[in-house]
Amino acid sequence: MKEGLLTDRQKEVLRYRRSGLTQQQIADIIHTSKANICTIEKSAMENIKRARETLDFFYSLDAQHLCTIEKGSDLFEAVTKIFEEAESAGIKVKYDSIQLMNRIRDDIPEKNKSRLIREKIEVYLKDDGDLYFE
Repeated sequence: MKEGLLTDRQKEVLRYRRSGLTQQQIADIIHTSKANICTIEKSAMENIKRARETLDFFYSLDAQHLCTIEKGSDLFEAVTKIFEEAESAGIKVKYDSIQLMNRIRDDIPEKNKSRLIREKIEVYLKDDGDLYFE
């Protein structure tokens, strides 16, 4: 039964994957094919991605575009750029450098690895100093 974003089967497959099982192992447990597990997992991840994009849009509605962090940038340089752009806009960011790096790592882990920005990041700033990333 689907109550919200994911079906019960999608939740089950994601829980098994999170625990470290392979698609074949999951298929054996729930008596289906590996191809079916692959399809279920892919569909679940697409649903999660759409939900994240919707939330990003919602949270950025009352925020102004602050800057773009280009692919290949260093995370430390990105944080400096965000602070400089926010200062130019006359808004104080409500995070210190470490908190901001952690927000970037936690909110958009697919776009960064260690100190490397792997994909372009759009940064939005609200009047209260909160930030959102796309």
